[in-house]
Amino acid sequence: MADESSKRKSQGPDRKKKKYRSDGTPIWSKRHIDGPGVWVSCVKGKERQTVGELYDLFDSLASDLWPLGGTAKDADSDDDDNDDTGAISLSLEAQISNEISAMKRPRHGQRFTNCQTNTPCVVFISCKPPVDPVRLVETHIRNVQKTGFTRTRYCHRFVPVSGSCVTNIPEIQALCRSTFEPFFARESERKYSYKIELRIRNHTTLSRPTIIQTIADCVPEGHVVNLTDPTLFILVEVFKSVLGVAITREYYSLQKFNVMEISNRTQSGEIDGGSRVDSI
Repeated sequence: MADESSKRKSQGPDRKKKKYRSDGTPIWSKRHIDGPGVWVSCVKGKERQTVGELYDLFDSLASDLWPLGGTAKDADSDDDDNDDTGAISLSLEAQISNEISAMKRPRHGQRFTNCQTNTPCVVFISCKPPVDPVRLVETHIRNVQKTGFTRTRYCHRFVPVSGSCVTNIPEIQALCRSTFEPFFARESERKYSYKIELRIRNHTTLSRPTIIQTIADCVPEGHVVNLTDPTLFILVEVFKSVLGVAITREYYSLQKFNVMEISNRTQSGEIDGGSRVDSI
């Protein structure tokens, strides 16, 4: 009896004190992928560290773009160069300490929350208003293209989504209409060419052609498909039973939002900029 009582006592407090699950996911993260956010592919086995550095990165960007009670800074401000230089000058111990502190922040009141994917190399960070995931990612990628500094060690490719839904046809149609109509209404007289960029992970229920056709049917009339040189890109990310969608303009010119690709090209001299942060 004494042993059983001791075991029960040890299990209770231990569960409360536990900070991470066996896959490295913080215990206060969401169990379900939901809403607007950013998909990020990362180095295998570094998912926990990726979450930490994304919190730091996104909080920094959001503070400039959507300051609390202040005025947004110019996304292309030269201050970014100073921030990048300061980040690189940190010692390894300081960077690790910052990552751990970021991961241990309570989710209450935060604009960004890690959602469990339970999949290697894949992280999803949900965003709360007023954060716009597309603007957030575009700003970061332009900064990397301008400076050559990724500001992260483990992140590869970023995919923003303006909303998410269950991957079935009625839900996809509802999400696409609610996303597309406000965008195209801004310039109702303009006719766009577009391309649907679809990525599917761990999903077999709906076929690729079915998803593409369903999304294309939701685009307002008058806009045409252009697979070689579109003015708009409709980004679609399917992960298991979840589908996310967003619209962007500079997907190809921004290297498909792949910071490692931009960094590698900068290293080889194809793009002017500084050195990679993850080379230190």
